[in-house]
Amino acid sequence: MLRIVAAFGCGLVFGLGLAISGMIDPTRVLGFLDVFGAWDPTLAIVMVAALAVTTPGFALARFFGKPVLAEQCAWPTRTAIDRRLVAGAMLFGAGWGLVGLCPGPALVNLATLSPRVIAFVLAMAGAMALYDRWPKRG
Repeated sequence: MLRIVAAFGCGLVFGLGLAISGMIDPTRVLGFLDVFGAWDPTLAIVMVAALAVTTPGFALARFFGKPVLAEQCAWPTRTAIDRRLVAGAMLFGAGWGLVGLCPGPALVNLATLSPRVIAFVLAMAGAMALYDRWPKRG
């Protein structure tokens, strides 16, 4: 139960951060990506602030070694830059650039009940389900 409460609290902080910073507004994100037009640096400021909080958090997590609410840390084991990673990053970037939403802000935006956001989240969930059924190689 405590893990569910902690997950809810983390999600709430994340969602509030997205809302307060304006990152749930696709036009703001698209403004950041418009480097040769009316560039909006807001997303860069949000990224720097996130790194300022996350970097010491990861250092503390590595220092203590074991999480409070889990048996072990779930650090990534794959570090290679391969075709799958590059292709996935390109698809993610294309979706982000076309719509101005990525998964986190899209889920927060569901609260607006915007048909455009609902369609995006359904398409995203569908792509994730297709990926899970895709044959894995080596």
